[in-house]
Amino acid sequence: MIFATVGTQLPFPRLIDTLNGLAKDIDEKIVAQVGTTETDTSASSWRNLDLRPTLTPDEFGTLFQNARVIVAHAGIGTILSAKRWGKPLIILPRRHALGEHRNDHQLATAQQVQSLTGIHVAWEASDLAALLAQPDLACATQDQSPSHAALIGKLRDFILA
Repeated sequence: MIFATVGTQLPFPRLIDTLNGLAKDIDEKIVAQVGTTETDTSASSWRNLDLRPTLTPDEFGTLFQNARVIVAHAGIGTILSAKRWGKPLIILPRRHALGEHRNDHQLATAQQVQSLTGIHVAWEASDLAALLAQPDLACATQDQSPSHAALIGKLRDFILA
């Protein structure tokens, strides 16, 4: 099962439209948390997806843990959840120029996390198909990045000095 989540603040029709189009050619169920506003206005056009307007924390956790891969916006909460549960995560950053967010912080986030194990960035919606077709996507890990380890080392040295 593929679990898609757009977060709780804003709709993300570019992501959900793309997944709905891909679902016809993917032999795998796609469950999508889309928010209540999006469900109300677009549900009739997203017939290839199992739509969930909102989820309780327990429902979110169960779907996350049972999914083969997670597809989402570049939200920090989703990235941390992928690391927590050791799931492959494909992120499609929201773009300010497309009216998907207030600024381009999700592009900046994607640039910062793209080198982390298990975080796979779709810079364009058209990149999703190839990423989803990969049978062996690396899973996110709790491993610390080299920059994180360097920061901890510098803080330790400062404290001990």
